[in-house]
Amino acid sequence: MLFFVKKLTAVAALALVSLCTMAQKKELTDDQYFKNDFKGIIQPLPVINKWIDDSHVSITRTGKEFVLDCKTGIEKEAAATDAKSDVAKSGAYLKSGNIFVKVNGVETQLTSDTTKKINPIISPDNNYVAFTRYNDLYTINIATKKENRLTTDGSDVILNGYASWVYTEEILGRASLYRTFWWSPDSKHLAFFRTDDSPVPVYIITDGNGQHGYVEKERYPKVGDANPQVKIGLVAPEGGNIVFADFDDKDDQYFGAPYWTPDGSALWVQWINRGQNNLKIWSVNPATGDKKEIYDEKQKTWIQLEDGYERLHFLSSGKNVILESDQTGWNHLYLYDMTGKLINPITSGKFTVLNLTKVDEKKGIVYFTARSRENSARIDFYCIGLNGKNLLRLTSGDYNNTNINLSPNGSYFITTSSNSGTPTKLTLVNNKGKIIKEIGDSKAAEFAEYNLATTELLRVKSDDDLYDLPMKVTWPVNMDKSKKYPVLISIYGGPNAGSCWDSWGLNGNQQFYAKEGLIQVVMDHRASGHFGKEGVNYMYRNLGYWEMKDYSTMVKWLIANGSADPTRICITGFSYGGYMTCYALTYGSDVFTHGMAGGSVTDWSFYDTHYTERYMDTPAENPEGYKTSSVLSYVDKYKGMLQIVHGVIDDNVHIQNSINLISKLQDAKKKFEFMEYSGGRHGWGGNKWLHYMNLKTEFIYKYLLEKPVNKLMLK
Repeated sequence: MLFFVKKLTAVAALALVSLCTMAQKKELTDDQYFKNDFKGIIQPLPVINKWIDDSHVSITRTGKEFVLDCKTGIEKEAAATDAKSDVAKSGAYLKSGNIFVKVNGVETQLTSDTTKKINPIISPDNNYVAFTRYNDLYTINIATKKENRLTTDGSDVILNGYASWVYTEEILGRASLYRTFWWSPDSKHLAFFRTDDSPVPVYIITDGNGQHGYVEKERYPKVGDANPQVKIGLVAPEGGNIVFADFDDKDDQYFGAPYWTPDGSALWVQWINRGQNNLKIWSVNPATGDKKEIYDEKQKTWIQLEDGYERLHFLSSGKNVILESDQTGWNHLYLYDMTGKLINPITSGKFTVLNLTKVDEKKGIVYFTARSRENSARIDFYCIGLNGKNLLRLTSGDYNNTNINLSPNGSYFITTSSNSGTPTKLTLVNNKGKIIKEIGDSKAAEFAEYNLATTELLRVKSDDDLYDLPMKVTWPVNMDKSKKYPVLISIYGGPNAGSCWDSWGLNGNQQFYAKEGLIQVVMDHRASGHFGKEGVNYMYRNLGYWEMKDYSTMVKWLIANGSADPTRICITGFSYGGYMTCYALTYGSDVFTHGMAGGSVTDWSFYDTHYTERYMDTPAENPEGYKTSSVLSYVDKYKGMLQIVHGVIDDNVHIQNSINLISKLQDAKKKFEFMEYSGGRHGWGGNKWLHYMNLKTEFIYKYLLEKPVNKLMLK
């Protein structure tokens, strides 16, 4: 018994010391909370400028340039002769509405007119610039400044080298800036899409500016509508006969971004059916348009085609290609020959390959990043043989590696790493995974002196015991477990679009809300990408259900184990996150009590063909799925408080989504908040954005913190 008493006394003493230590820590100041001035707590990392060669890298520290010798780990201040100058890059660009080109450091103006020119792109041999004007494709010979008009039928509905809305938003990606033309590596051909938008219904977008208002017409295919009809053209840079690839543009189909083979002898075209469950890759002869099938993949659900998925990686030898596919339920790399014959899988297992970083063909090694095999909320860097053997994790520790900077020949890399409780570091590592040197640490000298809110990554078992669902939580400062705290959950929620990463973050709003007593949460469901395509497949024909089931499970865990107040559970998100917020306040209203929804889809029949039908098929094929996934189907269950916000001229998620929800809520005599932003598309800026941020802050104080808003929190 005496031993037991001594042990209790020791524990009590330790607890007292811990409390005293906590009490001695500094509280953040107003400048730190409201101006994000964390000088002394965190500090800027050095800037990695460029690799000089395979073992020397240029780094800037506090305004001075240094050269790091990776073999010795020694840094020396750079002299003028230390760093080799970069080779002058060539490129074309617009300036004051005209096309300029810079070749070997020399700028030349190529046009001098007032017509609108779009997407000037220089040819690989630096002899031409291609661009579009009034939906026709042009080139300019840089030496002679001769302009060549390659197509002549451009109009409001015939688009040559310029994408229709649905192709830009859902397939090629916004980063394409509507460009649909691609130079061959030998500069002998331009491949381009000729798009006929005339079958696509027109959606009218209006706003209230001016005496007679503002009207915009958009060719927007909603689910079940006709899509644009696309031909793939091939033409020489000086013009002449256009060869069209041997596809029937009247077929119900989509084309992904094409790939030229390294020698320019063929164009590999990604084709997918309207149902998006059969992908074919065809090799097209640029001289004749004839096509030959290279690859054929079918899945029971869907196959990803859209922006952000680089499917093909040609090897410089011209003999092989690495192809990415998630047909096993996890995205992996496969080695093929140029006829489409599989040589061998390169990666395999229950983890997701994210990016192929480098292929060392001489050594037969592939470098890539993946969601960590140890923790799907982290990214790790790996290498493996082209033959699929000798997988090696190159990054180490329990960190999320958000940026990998590999040396030219792959002997070294610099990783940017952190986790929820560890500020970001820069570390030099060799290609065997050995740490050579810590280059920088964003943790500053006073970091440990301040009473910062604790953020941690947790895992909650799903209801069916199949998945350990990730949840990143910032707890209130000086949390009292005997009290109940309001919860603010920030989500996106879409298929394979998780936002919960085990990474460091520090900002004034986060810390002040923690001081005010708010539990702040980011969470991901089973179909968010953590659990591969295997997990994402749950969403097939059934958007909303599994996300809400998993989110509800995690909230119930917070209520049972995390001092969460079940009467103040708020969820917020924009776009798909807005959809999930509206769905939570209707279908999920037994768990979620408050919501702030921006730019929300409220019924999937209002959204576009390619995105929606990928998961849901058409309304005719899946009427029950469209009904159960609609927010409008559950307005009778609404019982909390929802803030609805939308841009008036949103050309992506049309405001009709919010209008229909508002109308249903009004008919049901439900209370809610609504704010529209004139001139706002799928997002907006300026003072309207600040107004929106203030609107959310005021909502949080009124309904969650239940006290007057702190004026310093307003923008």
